[in-house]
Amino acid sequence: MAKPQEVSAMSKVNVGWSRREMLRVSGLAIAGLAMGPLAAVRAAAQSSPFEISLAQWSLHKAFFDKKADPMDFAKIAKEEFGIGAVEYVNQFYKGKAEDQAFLADLKKRAEDNGVKSLLIMCDGEGALGDADDAKRQKAVENHYKWVAAAKYLGCHSIRVNAQSGGSYDEQLARAADGLRRLTEFAATHDINVIVENHGGLSSNGAWLAAVMKKVDHPRCGTLPDFGNFRVSKDEMYDRYKGVEELMPFAKAVSAKSHDFDDAGNEIHTDYRKMMKIVSSFGYKGYVGIEYEGSKLSEADGIKATKKLLESVRSEMA
Repeated sequence: MAKPQEVSAMSKVNVGWSRREMLRVSGLAIAGLAMGPLAAVRAAAQSSPFEISLAQWSLHKAFFDKKADPMDFAKIAKEEFGIGAVEYVNQFYKGKAEDQAFLADLKKRAEDNGVKSLLIMCDGEGALGDADDAKRQKAVENHYKWVAAAKYLGCHSIRVNAQSGGSYDEQLARAADGLRRLTEFAATHDINVIVENHGGLSSNGAWLAAVMKKVDHPRCGTLPDFGNFRVSKDEMYDRYKGVEELMPFAKAVSAKSHDFDDAGNEIHTDYRKMMKIVSSFGYKGYVGIEYEGSKLSEADGIKATKKLLESVRSEMA
């Protein structure tokens, strides 16, 4: 039984509640009782502001140095970091996109660990905005195998680059053309083609948004990355403005991280400000951890990013 002073203190707290807050809390309690414990938990999960996934590039040093096996990525994500959704990087599986035995093994490992395969990040397959039409078409076709692989693995997208050459307008037209061709193919497999701000004009939010409008296909979208906004050696695009411009087309989001302060905040990106922008567009999908720092180990960097995202998510909820 509460002591008199404790009752008094609680009364003061309750008096400070607004009528809206009282109704919200009582409503949640009644709803929870009506639904039952399991249903209440499911409802809470569905109302989560966003989910957390892990981009394979966060462990690129370990994989390139042979300290870890890329085939174990799903297991590592689940067992070491408690993350149940992954984003593959094609660089770790070169020459394997059409190897059915390999794909079956990769898929089984993810399923055995209860991990969702979300997308494949594709690099090194040519410039989708190449000035030469034949080379541009070749680059488009080079991605076909990754579209098929993504479909088999149960992914929703492949992530590509909008690399091009020429003037601002020429690159816009060429990148849109290559992306449109690839997207039309991917659509026949129910796979999205999503573009990351990844250097050059693709790191100019206004330019990439204009490319999306020119492609004008529901299967083509963006993957806004919090940190990839260096357009050139001398030009850095505003990251908050860039993400805001790319979010209307977003089908995934990349939480880039490098360094953290003593309070656990990323020092280059204000995650609370950034996630407020992301949330303002009604996005409730996965936010992928992509740690690229050097002061913390890859494992510690992933954990620090996850802790920060979970903190922000809790505040948003």
